[in-house]
Amino acid sequence: MQWHATGLRRSDRIIWSVIAVAAVIVFFTPLVSRFHLVWSSFLGPGTATAVFLAAQYFYQRHRTDPRLVASLGGTAQLIAFAAVAAPLSYIAASVNLPLDDRLLDGLDRAMGLDWFAWLDWTNAHASVHAAFWLIYYSLLPQTAIIVLVLAFSGQWGWLRAYMLAFIATTLVTIAVFALVPSEGVWELLHLHATNMQILPAVHGDYLATLRGLREGTSRSLIATGAEGIINFPSLHAALGLLFALALWPVRVLRWVWLVLNVTMIFTVPVEGGHYFVDVFAGIAIAAASLVVAHAIVRRAHAATPAVIEAALVPGR
Repeated sequence: MQWHATGLRRSDRIIWSVIAVAAVIVFFTPLVSRFHLVWSSFLGPGTATAVFLAAQYFYQRHRTDPRLVASLGGTAQLIAFAAVAAPLSYIAASVNLPLDDRLLDGLDRAMGLDWFAWLDWTNAHASVHAAFWLIYYSLLPQTAIIVLVLAFSGQWGWLRAYMLAFIATTLVTIAVFALVPSEGVWELLHLHATNMQILPAVHGDYLATLRGLREGTSRSLIATGAEGIINFPSLHAALGLLFALALWPVRVLRWVWLVLNVTMIFTVPVEGGHYFVDVFAGIAIAAASLVVAHAIVRRAHAATPAVIEAALVPGR
């Protein structure tokens, strides 16, 4: 499909509209609750977003470079959304519905999936665990790398679909987490890092924050420095699927990225302290988000008049 300026602008407006709605929820929540904003934590993301948007405008209006326009705009969207998604997860945790750990563990067992067997295998392959640890933590750099690769390879419509899917997956995961809260395997299975041969990437250190939010002793909404507290569904597994498919149009990277992220999904139960059902739910949400995101971008382009603009510069 050929990407054109009008369709890209429409897609960007949708993305920024969703980010704006999320921001409104975050910034108005303190008005109706005991939450308070830690403004200093928003200063860095806010400044970075403004700088990237200013640079995007410059390369859009004064020194035409469509690849820089796409990369700067996509990075601005990524930073802005991350800054409001983190506090949204804190708000979701404060809903404080009854924990569903036993239900989730029961579903694993009903499917014949043994968390301890996977842990035992990882314990027995310490060298593999070291690689798994690195792959698990590749999530953040991959998020930015994908934006840059799609922008500079000319996959501008695909980039918008990726951003929409990323945002939708995260928001749906947060919403489901509010309704089906859990503390994860570390608490239910009484795990202790000192009793393991390996040290998983996530080993229960988020529990103090999660409990503080649930019990009402913690009411700070922060952007930078927020902890990952979502257990069900697994956002890590969900993004693993998005990342695995994100660079499919880029032939030189498609198989490398697919293998890397399929492996990352396999690391999630032990390295992330998740039930297996967390992983399956995350993948299902990501798959649905991808379908919807690509449909929205296709519709944004199909709605263009019969005479299509040159597929070069968004905003030209």
